[in-house]
Amino acid sequence: MKYAELSSIQKAAIALVAFGPVVSASVLRGMRDSDLETLTIEIANLRDVPPDIEEAVLKDCHDIFMARQYVSQGGVDFAMEVLEKAVGPVRAKEIISRVEATIKQTGFTLIQNIDPKQLASYIQQEHPQTIALILTQLPPGQSASVMGEMSPEIQSEVAYRIATMEKITPDILQNIEKTLESHFATGLSRALDVSGGAKKIAEILNFLETSSEKNILQSIEAEDADLSAEIKNMMFVFDDLVLLDDRSIQRVLKEVETKDLSIALKAATDEVKEKIYSNVSERVGHLIKEEMEFMGPMRLSDVEAAQQRMVEVVRRLEEEGQLVISGRGGGKEDVIV
Repeated sequence: MKYAELSSIQKAAIALVAFGPVVSASVLRGMRDSDLETLTIEIANLRDVPPDIEEAVLKDCHDIFMARQYVSQGGVDFAMEVLEKAVGPVRAKEIISRVEATIKQTGFTLIQNIDPKQLASYIQQEHPQTIALILTQLPPGQSASVMGEMSPEIQSEVAYRIATMEKITPDILQNIEKTLESHFATGLSRALDVSGGAKKIAEILNFLETSSEKNILQSIEAEDADLSAEIKNMMFVFDDLVLLDDRSIQRVLKEVETKDLSIALKAATDEVKEKIYSNVSERVGHLIKEEMEFMGPMRLSDVEAAQQRMVEVVRRLEEEGQLVISGRGGGKEDVIV
């Protein structure tokens, strides 16, 4: 096996094996089905890799990651200047060429580093359908931040359009992308394909603050009660902690700081409090109650932020397969016994 003879897929397979199962699983979850199949087959066919080959692949990955970070921080010229000092002009030019090629394949990357307030200000004058299309091209967390800067009326309209969105042709998205490119002074382009749906808007709503989330779901319910129910079924909110079995609750509590738990419970329902207290020792339960009393009155926004951090722990553990949420559409094969 020679490094120069390795294909890009082979290098990717070697890198993922070297990264370990946790990191590799995280990367694979974000890939398209076709790419996922190709890469998993390559990993399955991978034989013993010499240490020097593995080291070269990892160094290559590191160089590319750093170059992309430099480009993000100050543009291509800045990245080139930094890399030339680090690895010399020839290697720097090679790395930048590969990074530029990668960027050109990731349409809408240009707006992923734009301040949510600035981006919201720019797109909120667009038709709600156009806004919805743009938000489906962003990570759920960023989409939520952008939506959070919009009026409740626009939030609800855009959320409904994302939830009911069908497949969109690449031509339509390319036209939107070109408009964004001209405004934000960059030149990225590729053929894109996107679809919305209940799952997409559920992912976005999971990152929104509670008040906005409730307003949006109420508006969607007024338009389409079945769609609202479908979205809610795909979401997990703080009150849904009661859906977890005792073992899952105990697993979650291992990941949550006592202070966060005490803050979160200040505005929790009696059912949620009972669920928590029944899964901690009497001593711990007493400490939590004492902490809550000691804190005194708190802003609702701070309490909701603590609740959101607990929800994020649940989502992460569910994605990792470490717990199952009852009533989320799973069958008997999903039950852990």
